[in-house]
Amino acid sequence: MAPSQSAQKHTPPRSVPGRHESRSLQLRAPRAHHRLHLSELLLVDDRLDETIPFQSVDEILASRRDGDLFQYLVERFAAFSGVSGVQPKLLVRDERTVAVAGLHDRSSIKGATHIVKFWEREFPELAANEYFCLRAAERCGLELPRFRLSEDGRALVIDRFDLRADGRYRGFEDFCVLNARSTADKYRGSYETSVLKRFRDFASADAVASGSERLLTLIAINCMLRNGDAHLKNFGVLYDDMDGPVRLAPVYDIVTTTAYLPADTMALTLNGSTRWPTRAQLQAFGETRQVGTPAAIRAMLERIETAMAETIAEIEAYAKVHRGFAEGGKRMICAWHEGLAKT
Repeated sequence: MAPSQSAQKHTPPRSVPGRHESRSLQLRAPRAHHRLHLSELLLVDDRLDETIPFQSVDEILASRRDGDLFQYLVERFAAFSGVSGVQPKLLVRDERTVAVAGLHDRSSIKGATHIVKFWEREFPELAANEYFCLRAAERCGLELPRFRLSEDGRALVIDRFDLRADGRYRGFEDFCVLNARSTADKYRGSYETSVLKRFRDFASADAVASGSERLLTLIAINCMLRNGDAHLKNFGVLYDDMDGPVRLAPVYDIVTTTAYLPADTMALTLNGSTRWPTRAQLQAFGETRQVGTPAAIRAMLERIETAMAETIAEIEAYAKVHRGFAEGGKRMICAWHEGLAKT
């Protein structure tokens, strides 16, 4: 979400073949038998089986260590964290989560249980920005992993949605993989074909209808809260077994990018354009792609409006207490009002 990325994201970069791209070519057909583990994607590195040290998530949320928590976590967990993206992220293993899982041997979960996101000066209060975007998505009825904002707003802590209670990880594929594209091409494609159609190509038959509705809701709310970073790596599918059902992954990585980059546009195209769509265009998108009836799509858009309005009130209340977020919250609310008015 850096300014340079915003300026270049709609220019298709030259493809850079690599191990992820070559592996992903095996996934072009539905029901492929060579699906990837989350550790084989760029979301995390290939060392999930290494034992990550324990770290109390409650300590992170309480913002202890006198403001030096971020530096402490970097020094302790940087070697285990390979999460991609501009926003600083770390992988941690929470002892309480392991205990609650009911495992007799706490070492059964050796990898990370949580992703911790911070923010830097270039994008101030980005953790709170994402938190409230996720709150709006949650109010729309979308599936999300558990997410919490630290008391000082410095960190956003998110439960890993690919972690099973027995310590194993579910399979995960982002839409770069499903489209047989490298990470460099994550801004190349359309929401119609590269996201919705591709999901229908790979999803299990009983997950297509509900997943398509959720995808339309997610695409629409990304437009209305002005997230210009909803690229191919920010959509994904999950499965428990190599030959098991494939479903849409929970929502992740939603931010109001125009709070920092006012001229930002969509990451992918809709109707051949990256301009923010109108409400009528979103309605037509859902109808022509047979996601739902006209009445159902109108109701979905109304749910998004209600969810955003309720979350705006929450942003205003938070900004009154956390003065450092006052300016960022104001920019978010302005962006949301614009999205509600024009979309």
